[in-house]
Order: sequence, then structure tokens, then C-alpha cells
Amino acid sequence: MNTNLKPLVDELGKLKAQIADLEIREKALADQLKAIGLGAYDGEQYRATVSFSERETLDMKAVREKLTQQFIRAHTRTTEVATVRVVARIAEEVD
Repeated sequence: MNTNLKPLVDELGKLKAQIADLEIREKALADQLKAIGLGAYDGEQYRATVSFSERETLDMKAVREKLTQQFIRAHTRTTEVATVRVVARIAEEVD
């Protein structure tokens, strides 16, 4: 291996590990908000909005085996999906 690439590879590895840790923390925080339920929640700098929707998914492996409309309808699933959207809040003007 080219020794000049070692720092690059190591930095990328460390960064991916940090991202994985952050994603775990992000999921835990989002799960807490989802557990509270539907609504918009303000922090000092951000607003998080929890919404719920349904998602239909198609079992593509089964569809590929038989492509009739009846079969497609029989293998379509509907599931509830919770979404957390986070946006920066606009600072309020001070008089």
C-alpha cells in the first residue's frame, strides 16, 4: 500500500466511525420525539416536526415471479412511517 494514503485511509475510517456513533445518537433522539407524538417542537435554535404517514411497499421478488395485477395487489404492504424533519429556526428580532 502506498504509505502516502495511510493518513487518508485512517482519517476516513475514523470519520466513518464518528458518523456511525452520531447516527446512533440521532436515531435515539428522533425516537424520543416520535414517542412524544405528532407535532412541532421548538428548541433554542431548531424546530423538529414529527409527522406520521403510511408507506406502501411492493414485494419485488414475488412480483418478478408473477406479474399479474391480482398478484401485485396481494403482495403490496401498507405500513405507518414516522418522520422527523429538523430545520434551522429564524432568530427573532430584538427591539
